Amino acid sequence: MSTTAEQHVATDDEEFRERLRELPPSAKLVAKVLEMDSPLSQGDLAEETLLPDRTVRYALNRLDDAGLVSARYSFEDARKQVYYLDA
Repeated sequence: MSTTAEQHVATDDEEFRERLRELPPSAKLVAKVLEMDSPLSQGDLAEETLLPDRTVRYALNRLDDAGLVSARYSFEDARKQVYYLDA
């Protein structure tokens, strides 16, 4: 990777971390889980984080408002949405 590309990645990472810093702990936990394993459904996130569904929904909304997470319909079950980081 070139130095310019490395600087761009580092800048993007710093910006991501700065936006994440302002969010509640539940959103940070959900982001960390998505960083390690994504895409995941809301139910999967609740199971992995041990947070209530309502708290996961709140965290996902906060992450979405900050432009850090996106959703798409699951390929396995089109009734469900799965979430992944935009970083």
